[in-house]
Amino acid sequence: MTRTEFIVAPSNARALAFLDAWPGWVAPAAALWGPSASGKTHLARIWAERVGAAWVDARFLREPIAGAAVVDNCDSTDGDAHEASLFAMLERGAPLLLTGRAAPQTWQVSLPDLASRFGALVAFELGQPGEGLLMALAVKLFADRQVTVPEAVVTRLVQGLERSPAAIRDFIARADQEALSRQKPINLQLIRELMAE
Repeated sequence: MTRTEFIVAPSNARALAFLDAWPGWVAPAAALWGPSASGKTHLARIWAERVGAAWVDARFLREPIAGAAVVDNCDSTDGDAHEASLFAMLERGAPLLLTGRAAPQTWQVSLPDLASRFGALVAFELGQPGEGLLMALAVKLFADRQVTVPEAVVTRLVQGLERSPAAIRDFIARADQEALSRQKPINLQLIRELMAE
C-alpha cells in the first residue's frame, strides 16, 4: 500500500491532496470515511508511513497513544474503553487520522464531548468509484497476481459486477483460483461462467 500504487480518481483526489499537505493541515485531526475497499486503509497507510504514525484499531484502543496515530474503524466500536483514550488523543492535539465507514458525525459514542469533536472533524468521503478507477483497479489486481488478461475481460468485470472495489477484488481472487484449479487462462468464457453461478 504505497503512494505509487495508489490509484487517484475523482472519488479520492481531495482526500489524497489533503493528506499530501501534511504538516500544513488546518487542524491536527482529520477523518476518512466510505464503504469497504474504497481506499481508506490505503490512504491511511500512506500517511502513517510518511509521518511515522502508530496504527491502532479503535476496537482495541485502551490507552491514549502519544504522538501521531491512525485510529481505524472508529464507527465499529462498542463500549466506553476506547472513548476516553480517543478523546484524550484529540485533546492532546497530536496529528490524528481517523477512519470509518459512515460520516464522523454519525459515529455512536456515549461521551458528548467526543461526539462533538467527531462532528467538527475535517472529513473526506471516499465516494463510489467511477468506471475508470474500477478498470484501473482490476488491471492492478490482475498484475499483482502476475496475470495478464485481455481488455475485454476487464471491461466485462466492471460492467457486470457490483460497482465497488470490494466486489472487483473478491471476484478477481475467485477467478484466479478457478483458473489455477482448471489450469486455464482467465478469459471471457471463464468470467461469464463465474458470473452466471
